[in-house]
Amino acid sequence: MPLFDSTILVPEPAEPAEPTQPVEPASETSAVAEAAVPSGARRRRASGPSRFSLILVALVAGSALFLGGYSLGAHVATSPGTPAGEEARFAPFWDVYTAIGNEYAGSPRPSQDELVKAAIKGMMDSLNDQWSYYQGPADFENSLLNVGGQALGIGVQIALQPIDPTSSLKCQTIGNGCELAVDKPIAGSPAAAAGIRPGDVIVAVDGVGLAGLSIDAASAKIKGAKGTTVTLSLDRAGSKIELSIVRQSYTLPQVNTRTLAGGKVAYIEVTGVNGGASAQFDAALKDALAAGERSVIIDLRGNPGGYVNDAVKIASEFIGSGAIVYQQDASSAQTEIAAEPNGRAISPSIGVVVLVDKGTASAAEILAGALQARGRAKLIGQATYGKGVVQEWLPLTNDFGGIHLTVARWLTPNRVWIQGKGLQPDLAVSSDGARAGSDPVLDAALVALGYAADSGPAPSASPLPSSLRNGSPAPSASPS
Repeated sequence: MPLFDSTILVPEPAEPAEPTQPVEPASETSAVAEAAVPSGARRRRASGPSRFSLILVALVAGSALFLGGYSLGAHVATSPGTPAGEEARFAPFWDVYTAIGNEYAGSPRPSQDELVKAAIKGMMDSLNDQWSYYQGPADFENSLLNVGGQALGIGVQIALQPIDPTSSLKCQTIGNGCELAVDKPIAGSPAAAAGIRPGDVIVAVDGVGLAGLSIDAASAKIKGAKGTTVTLSLDRAGSKIELSIVRQSYTLPQVNTRTLAGGKVAYIEVTGVNGGASAQFDAALKDALAAGERSVIIDLRGNPGGYVNDAVKIASEFIGSGAIVYQQDASSAQTEIAAEPNGRAISPSIGVVVLVDKGTASAAEILAGALQARGRAKLIGQATYGKGVVQEWLPLTNDFGGIHLTVARWLTPNRVWIQGKGLQPDLAVSSDGARAGSDPVLDAALVALGYAADSGPAPSASPLPSSLRNGSPAPSASPS
């Protein structure tokens, strides 16, 4: 199953039935990393009627878990058993439950726990909501563990691309004019430490060629258990290289930075909006401003989201006051979540652009939508995923797993609901079909800010008006 242009490093949580997928990219990418383990976020078992819940904007698609924000807190369950006054309504349920337990003669005979889990699943399925579903104990545990912070693997993003950079071939498998190339190693990962570089072509894994494999099948060969070794045969600009890499746990950086345009532009990539992302972003922004960088490119491509609080804090670096996002509950009541004070870059003299694509989801969309709707930044790239609903993750007692339940929707500061539509970029630029290691969207952002492209040929993009290069507020179109 193809992933997005900047792939998520949290593969293989359990998925709900038939989730909708975004439009697939022409050049597929994948990440070779395994179970992500959030720091100190293991599931807490409920005691008595008390339990905790995860409030989040979540998107589960294929092998990637998209989060729009969540928080831990107390959740008080109703008293167990049939609610008072509901005996007649629940009588058919108890009749069926009792009849199966006492009289069912088929094989295999379900346990009482299996019957209850099936009933819970049936209730969730009856909602006909792809975001609301039941997970058994193991799957729910994995979902919680996959929320972020840590990953296991070698930590490299790979892309399936034509061997001929001028070719318009749409690659589905390796071979017949298509190759598997490294898009980038993940900072701090075993792959980065081993010296893997963007643009390296992976020819074989453990001595076995990859011809005929899909990107997912090739990725599966590179994955493996912690402490085991994988040997990659690489073609680096015509030189043959073999690297043996031990699969290990490593911390996923939420924020990566570099300086562009000769020290004038701060590039800040936010790979996830999980816990600590806002603190890392604040430190990066502080350093950039202290170094005299007066333009900021925020890269949210492939960002699956995370904590709403972190998204609000990052947006507040550029927006001094007023709405960042609205949350609308089941009664249609809307609650404003406002900007926090004392942002480092609220001055309009600091220009801001945001890079987005179809993998930008949930809390990342909250951040991008706030900056766009408030006129603080222009979006460059592709339309975002379009995930505008909020889930509550509820662990169930007796080690029964848990449910994901849609409890609200979120709206941009101009009260637009982006569900199914996404945020529309102010400047549309696609990276589909781009060579591994090149970045036409980043080049377009630099050109839009008035600087030269940083890699490859300059894209055909007109600079933003000078009044917008320094971040002066301007109205932006609402998503259609």
